[in-house]
Amino acid sequence: MSNRNKLGSFSLKYLKDDLPAGLVVFLVALPLCLGIALASGAPLFSGIIAGIVGGILVATVSGSALSVTGPAAGLTVIVLNGITDLGAYDTFLLAVVIAGMLQIILGFLKAGIIGYYFPSSVIKGMLAAIGIILILKQAPLAIGYDKASGMPYQIGSIIIAGVSILIILIWDLPVFKKYLFFKFVPGALIAVIAGVLLNQYFANAQPNWVLNENQLVKLPVSNSFDGFLNQFTFPNFQAFANYKVYVLAFTIAIIASLETLLSTEAADKLDPNKRVTPTNLELKAQGIGNLISGLIGGLPMTAVIVRTSANVNAGGKTKVSAIFHGILLLLSVAFLASILNKIPLACLAAVLLIVGYKLAKISLFKEMYKLGWEQFIPFIVTIIAIQFSDLLKGIALGMLVAIFFILRTNFRRDYEFHYEKNSETKKVKLNLLEHVTFINKGSIANKLSSLEEGTIIEINAEKSHYIDLDVLEIIYNFKDNAAYRNIQVDLVKFPERQKTSGH
Repeated sequence: MSNRNKLGSFSLKYLKDDLPAGLVVFLVALPLCLGIALASGAPLFSGIIAGIVGGILVATVSGSALSVTGPAAGLTVIVLNGITDLGAYDTFLLAVVIAGMLQIILGFLKAGIIGYYFPSSVIKGMLAAIGIILILKQAPLAIGYDKASGMPYQIGSIIIAGVSILIILIWDLPVFKKYLFFKFVPGALIAVIAGVLLNQYFANAQPNWVLNENQLVKLPVSNSFDGFLNQFTFPNFQAFANYKVYVLAFTIAIIASLETLLSTEAADKLDPNKRVTPTNLELKAQGIGNLISGLIGGLPMTAVIVRTSANVNAGGKTKVSAIFHGILLLLSVAFLASILNKIPLACLAAVLLIVGYKLAKISLFKEMYKLGWEQFIPFIVTIIAIQFSDLLKGIALGMLVAIFFILRTNFRRDYEFHYEKNSETKKVKLNLLEHVTFINKGSIANKLSSLEEGTIIEINAEKSHYIDLDVLEIIYNFKDNAAYRNIQVDLVKFPERQKTSGH
């Protein structure tokens, strides 16, 4: 087994990297789990359940070393509408269970290959778009904007966010990486501790700067083990006859699978060791996760690039980091909810602002621009479309633009035109390359129709392994009519017409 493959397995050797990374991912995932549940119109605890199942179960079954699974922002509208349409959350959970089953089936059908057909320009556009969304969404939390009270900003939040960002940036400086403390203890953890202490300091020294409850983490608090268990919800299996359940389940399965495949592809691109995730196994793992999550009251989940990016940036090496983050989520809601509720959202916003910046660096835009318009335009279109619609619609539009450029590039790539210079006669050579498809039909027809009278053209198919019937028909029709335009046509190594057209 290569060293690169060993990194994907469980190993105590990398605990010094994975445990701190798991802690960072936990700090990032905690507010996301709660926020997505709130935006989905579901119980807050449902988001935590999805995070726990995704972190512990899916990471264990998955073949990905760094990908982190949890409730996804891209599913919030689907979940919100689904709960509304079905009329009850327990009925919605049945749809999640069925969606999980469908994903497992997709995995066995080897549908994971779909992810390989998305261009890198679209994947990078998705990453950059998520980075921009993170910055835009977290900036209000960083400055303490409170919609409920109408407060546009809060000095305490601004100070806490600023100090947190400064700490994280300092922690990332290469000069400190050689020290064990800076390697083992993540900057995000120090930022969170500093934020809690600062808010306590404000309570004594500057009461006007103290954060209110809307600017702090909100976890459901259980006073007993029974109270903790009562937060779990179970599916309404009596709704099996409701066709809306199956429509919703199919929608969740398809969209969650697509988001997972895209996020997994993106995660592989972020992986410093360039490991490749087995996508069919990933679909099965996600299906198992959604099946279990639905059975115990959790939201549907996908592989999530935000948490995965935090994992990579924090130095995670194997799936132990994702599993550890899931364990921390479980322990936090079981035993530490009241303590975690003291964490300022401004601290967590600072962590996400840094992650967002790393996903949407200016250098990335420069790099894509240097690659040419065929890469840059789909990249930019994907970013803009995601900002003004949602993740899947933006990716779909980016794909359409990318396909346009692929077709445009192939329009002339499978043949070569050569005009002989310094010749008394007008000689032209058209060399058909290995595969000439219908995509080239219009371009070849335009080239042939533009030839001047008196031209001598040699059309050579010596290098061709395949020529589309439509292209052959255009060339033979051109040869039939060439004499009327005083054009001489010589066909070299061409298939016989009757073998292809039936004439």
